[in-house]
Amino acid sequence: MICPVYINSVAAFLPNDPVANEDMERILGQVGSRASRVRKIILRSNQITSRYYAIDPQTGRASHTNAQLTAEAVRSLGEKGCPLETVDVLACGTTLPDQLLPNHGVMVHGELGLPPCEVVATAGVCVSGIMALKYGYLSLAAGDMRNAVATGSENVSSILRGYNFSGESIDESTEKVQEVAFAKDFLRWMLSDGAGAVWLSNTANAASPSLRIDWIFQKSYAGQLETCMYAGAEKSPDGSLQGWRSYLPHEWLDESLFVIQQDVKLLNEKIIEYTVTKPLQEIISLGKLTPEAVDWYLPHYSSGFFREKVHAGMKAAGCHIPQEKWFTNLQTKGNTGSASIYIILEELFYSNRLKKGETLLCYIPESGRFSTAFMHLTVV
Repeated sequence: MICPVYINSVAAFLPNDPVANEDMERILGQVGSRASRVRKIILRSNQITSRYYAIDPQTGRASHTNAQLTAEAVRSLGEKGCPLETVDVLACGTTLPDQLLPNHGVMVHGELGLPPCEVVATAGVCVSGIMALKYGYLSLAAGDMRNAVATGSENVSSILRGYNFSGESIDESTEKVQEVAFAKDFLRWMLSDGAGAVWLSNTANAASPSLRIDWIFQKSYAGQLETCMYAGAEKSPDGSLQGWRSYLPHEWLDESLFVIQQDVKLLNEKIIEYTVTKPLQEIISLGKLTPEAVDWYLPHYSSGFFREKVHAGMKAAGCHIPQEKWFTNLQTKGNTGSASIYIILEELFYSNRLKKGETLLCYIPESGRFSTAFMHLTVV
């Protein structure tokens, strides 16, 4: 028998004060002798007006580690009444943990100082956060555990800092360097920091709304497509990756190997087909989704540039959901990767706009090697 699973509380943590577009380069640090030539173009396209960085704007020093950001979000669950000392499962997803090992989950557990519990870390990019949630969901659905905390978090500003690009010049004029530079500079103006957490239980809230998890669908298309976004590696002309262990230590700096890079051409060509249209066609064919019955659509798209493209991809899949039903806070909270769906959900959950019986469809794409996830919820 499958036990019901409910999201009873949602929390978000965004470090420091919001950073406006005109302050980004000052806080992250300039690369080379002049300001970025692509920053304004990217910002005009992504339509983000403010975001948050785990950087003290006065000193320029890091204000939080990734584990600390995550722990703050989990503590907020405790402040909302969740008994953290009783948690059975702690599942944590992130793109870039603070270290190669130990894993991110146990570092968060250590930050919190919670009693012994089952801890798991999920790897990936944006989908890692929803996979942490799915791990908690399945643990409870199996009747194996009573409750769980799942998290998604990013401290990407640590590798977006200007000094990480010191081994090369983004302002060189040769065509090759411009192409390489854009793949790296592009994401400096797209990504930001934050963390989110949910409390999962087999019992719904008695006096306030809960969200019943109906299903979580995840699919990877890595067997069909080459890598699109990566860090700690270089992409070869044949599409394969050469990882950091194949390079000498001085080359890690010279090639700014550990910054995140994006194959923008491949992204634009494939992201909608493989994270929107194909998976939605499969979900509908399985009888899991009736688009007309969806009351709220929570899309985590990385940029306002993709909003209409996502909508077109949904229509192509036979899943038209009018944009009046969409809810996102990308413009004001930024693109926080694996934390984004938590931060979107937290704002809506406490907005007093949800009504009993309404359904929510969450969309979480990942361009690392093209994966996608959808989650269906019902307000109870």
